Amino acid sequence: MKISEILGFIAGALTTFAFIPGVILIWSMKPTPAIAISLLMYSSFCLGVLCWFIFGIMIKSRPVIFWNFVTLCLASTILVYKYMYG
Repeated sequence: MKISEILGFIAGALTTFAFIPGVILIWSMKPTPAIAISLLMYSSFCLGVLCWFIFGIMIKSRPVIFWNFVTLCLASTILVYKYMYG
């Protein structure tokens, strides 16, 4: 594995794991207070992460593919809870 891939996996882990406390908080607070989360922000963020995921597939970069998939799952969870309970 190249050093650039190792750095990519480390960077992806750090930025992706930042969503875990938010997912846990929102999951435990059902229904989510409307002020807590911006629907527009999370919608555009999920779309951006989806684009990064597709880009990762196109350039065949394992860290970009893996971490953007995980981030998309976590951010989409927040978005779904916002839509369902916000």
